[in-house]
Order: sequence, then structure tokens, then C-alpha cells
Amino acid sequence: MSLHPQPIPPVPSETARVARAAFPKGNIYVKIRDTLGSIYVDEDFTNLFSVKGQPAQSPWRLALICLMQYMENLSDRQTADAVRGRIDWKYALSLPLEDSGFDFSAIT
Repeated sequence: MSLHPQPIPPVPSETARVARAAFPKGNIYVKIRDTLGSIYVDEDFTNLFSVKGQPAQSPWRLALICLMQYMENLSDRQTADAVRGRIDWKYALSLPLEDSGFDFSAIT
């Protein structure tokens, strides 16, 4: 796996609009993103990757997913489902609402 660091994208406007409507007072993941940003950046992980090979999943996103998984005591499959289906997680991860997520094996 190789890493080509990318800037953290902003929260898509539709995801932000729906998240604000669903959580008008916010929730833990919306507050984390609004207060701390993405917490991690790809550059934090560059020394863990080769310069050659297939591009890796965004490590800042995977690290944040693992943190959220721990906070909710979820299995890898449940975590992949949460990324696919939860608006607050999509908000924290800068994902569009229609993002289909990833296979659970990416975090095992």
C-alpha cells in the first residue's frame, strides 16, 4: 500500500444540512468535527506506508473510524454499517450522504 496524502475535504453541504436538521443540538460526532476538525491528517501516517503500491484508504479517516468504533464498542461489521448508514458519522468523516462506505475487512 502507498500513501499519497490528500487535504481533508470539507463536510459536503448536503451532509451538513441533513446532519444539522437531524441533530439541531449536535451530538458527539458533530461536536468532535466542529470543535477538533478531523483530528488526524494523512501526513501523520506517511512513515507507515510505502511510496509504491496500490493507494491506501485515507488513514486519517480510518483512524477516526477506529476511534468512533471504540467509543461505541462496535464490531468491524457494525462499524462498516455505521459509516454506510449514519448521518453523524458521515458528517465527522466528510462523506457525502450517498457514500457506500467500505468493506469491514479494511479495519480488521
